[in-house]
Amino acid sequence: MQIWCNLKKFPKIGACIFLALTTNIVFAYSPVEWLNFKHPVRGEPNPIGHYTNGCLIGSKKIPFNGIGYQVVRQEKKRYYAHPKMLQYLQTLGRKIQQAGLPAMLISDVAMPAGGRFINGHHSHQMGLDVDIWFRMGRLSKKNAYHSTGLATPMANLKTKTMTQNWTIHQETLLKLAANDPSVARIFVNPLIKIYLCQTVKSDRQWLRKIRPWSGHNSHFHVRLHCPKEAKNCNNQTPIPAGEGCDSTLYAWLKPRPKPIKPLKPKPIVIPPPPLCQALLDEHIKIFKQQKEN
Repeated sequence: MQIWCNLKKFPKIGACIFLALTTNIVFAYSPVEWLNFKHPVRGEPNPIGHYTNGCLIGSKKIPFNGIGYQVVRQEKKRYYAHPKMLQYLQTLGRKIQQAGLPAMLISDVAMPAGGRFINGHHSHQMGLDVDIWFRMGRLSKKNAYHSTGLATPMANLKTKTMTQNWTIHQETLLKLAANDPSVARIFVNPLIKIYLCQTVKSDRQWLRKIRPWSGHNSHFHVRLHCPKEAKNCNNQTPIPAGEGCDSTLYAWLKPRPKPIKPLKPKPIVIPPPPLCQALLDEHIKIFKQQKEN
């Protein structure tokens, strides 16, 4: 199956055309359509698909202020979560307060029905991913709503060293975030992972969940396991054994060859899960009926 997308040529349609191997043509929808969900889809909590290709039924809106946390980037409206994620964040907030740390700042989680963001992320589609800033301490109401440019980088990418912004608070925050059995992995910048490998002296078992990934210099990305009762949710491949402080980590620092531009763009092959497609179809049908009435 192939997908042909041209949003520039057909911005009002906003559609991708799925070209099957037969002569049948099936229509699916661009990420723009997920923005039309203004409220959670009613039903029992059900994360569908995969972290990078899925949707969510029964999401919960995260209260903007809670014990030990505050939601930022509120203008993006990416503050909907699977109930397990909401429970995780509220529990983590209480642990942060008990540890005497400043409040954590919760950034992007998911849209009301999950689905693909129009920009910024490939994951965060089932309400089981969350970005948490390394910067700590509550913002003003205005800055919590419009938060662009307020996140603080932790590593100097040119000198490959940590900045003065990194303190024991950030290490403790990561440790508290990782030491929860519902956490599958946490993505951070490779320089941050290297620094932790070099400096954490005792109780290093939590380092295994800290995984290097490009970007993630001013925030870290927590990914939860699929809930046991979620039959339509697909977990990511388990992380390997060990602390992750071996030679594969330092390979991230090696220069990477510049990618060669292909002569023609390859078709994108990412069919949505059937249940997510059905969810979109039904929502668009209802939306059209409301417009006609």
